[in-house]
Amino acid sequence: MNVLLIILLVGLMGATLYVLVRGVVAMASGKDVTGQAQQNWMRKRVLYQGVAIMVVALILLLASGK
Repeated sequence: MNVLLIILLVGLMGATLYVLVRGVVAMASGKDVTGQAQQNWMRKRVLYQGVAIMVVALILLLASGK
């Protein structure tokens, strides 16, 4: 179970990094005048980070119960 959670955590960390880089590139390109695309990337990043934090909390909870 812990191995599956760690794999899930690594995947979420990778997704967070990917979305962060895409958001920075979108912001640096300057093509989006309204900023809507950057807001969408930021929301996705916050979502992935939140889920990753919940997985870390679950891993720690399961580790403390042993």
